[in-house]
Amino acid sequence: MINDEIRELLDKISSQTRRKHNHLLHDLNLHVGQDNLLCKLWREDGLTQRELCNKLNCEPPTVTNMVKALEKKGLVIRRSDRNDKRITRIFLTESGRNLETPVNEKWRKQQDRLLTDITLDEKMLLRRLLKQMETNLF
Repeated sequence: MINDEIRELLDKISSQTRRKHNHLLHDLNLHVGQDNLLCKLWREDGLTQRELCNKLNCEPPTVTNMVKALEKKGLVIRRSDRNDKRITRIFLTESGRNLETPVNEKWRKQQDRLLTDITLDEKMLLRRLLKQMETNLF
């Protein structure tokens, strides 16, 4: 049945993409997911862990573990909120900010490989279809 085949293809592509992406990030001493957390901070530094959970669509323990690992690597630091000391915010260090370009280059390399031999029109259609599938999930 075609629906099973689509699901299987999506699963296969997702799994293989994650594996290849993890390999590319290894050069930067990062794991899949950590790059996405850093990306959220590159866009909006000083988010709380709860905000990161919402933006990453992850459970709190996952984000806590990622923040701890990135903190250990010297890429992020935790600081109390200026106005409410009960709130902890996550900030990039200089080393964390400096990873933005190399990570973006890895992402671009991965995407270019994934989209090899696909025309611009096909890319636009693929993007529209994937956006619709995303909408259907929520």
